Parts: sequence; C-alpha cells; structure tokens
Amino acid sequence: MKYFDELKRSMNFLAEDPRVVFIGQAVAVKGTAMTNTLKEVAPEKKIELPVAEEMQMGMTGGMALTGLIPVSVFPRWNFLLCAINQLVNHLDKIPVMSNGGYKTKAIIRTGIGSQRPLHPQHQHIGDFTEAITRCCTTIDVIRLEEPEDIFPAYKLALEREDGRSTIVVEYGDFYNEK
Repeated sequence: MKYFDELKRSMNFLAEDPRVVFIGQAVAVKGTAMTNTLKEVAPEKKIELPVAEEMQMGMTGGMALTGLIPVSVFPRWNFLLCAINQLVNHLDKIPVMSNGGYKTKAIIRTGIGSQRPLHPQHQHIGDFTEAITRCCTTIDVIRLEEPEDIFPAYKLALEREDGRSTIVVEYGDFYNEK
C-alpha cells in the first residue's frame, strides 16, 4: 500500500458518489501532484477553477448547501490561506448561525508542500493544521501521515452523517516516499 496509490483509490471511491464534485485548481488540467490522483475521475465530475481561492471556498459552501459534497482542492495550505474568510466565517459557521438548520458537508483537500527533491521555498511548505483546527468549531481536520490513514479518512469524510465538513491534510513528500 503506497501513499499515492491510496490517494488515487480514495479519489476514485469519492467519485462514485453522485453527490460528489471535485473543484479547484489543477483538478481537470495538469498542474500539481494532486492532479495525478484524479486521472481516473470522469471529466464531468471535475470543475477547473482559476486561481481565486476565496471564490472557490465560497462555491464550496454554496454547493454544500444544495446537498452536493464538494471535494475542494487547495494543493497547499499556503493557497488555502487565501480562502480563510470563507472557511472560518462561513463554511464553519453556517451550522452554528442556523442553529443546526443547515448542514454544509464538504471535503477540503489540502497539503503540506513537498520539500524533496527540490525545496520550493517557504510560501509553498506551510503547515497551518493546528491554527486552522483552533479556528474551526464545526470542521474536523485530519492529517494523513501514513498510507493506511488515507482511505479511512476520506471514507469518513464522505459517509459521516453529522453534516460536518472535513479538511484532509496530505504530505507532498510522502507521494513518492511512502
């Protein structure tokens, strides 16, 4: 069981659910290592977006309100920082502000950028897992440290019945190392 293979298996599993749609940068076109995990996902399940992270997270919340389960791909934590307003003040707070009347189950896929074999500099390797965990009251955050963590985490995120969103944090270096 390899890290990359488990990610690919998990994305294929998610894609089988008719409510799931993948949105983000490099989901339908080449661009990141995450793109390669989506190669077997049908094109109609993928919505390619420009580099507009706050808009993407706003769309994620809107789709979740309609009953879709968006898998919103932000290849690095550093990119997801540009969407923190929508994440913390909207997606996370909708269940609270509506007294549980609205559920916004989404899967946010992000990563800690790879440093090997080439260090991409510090704007690509941030790990904001702990800070965002403290900011969110209704969103769970799961780190994928081992290959055996991957499928159960994505399965939980999809099948949970509490309507909560899940941020799943991948490690770029592990795509080729584990």
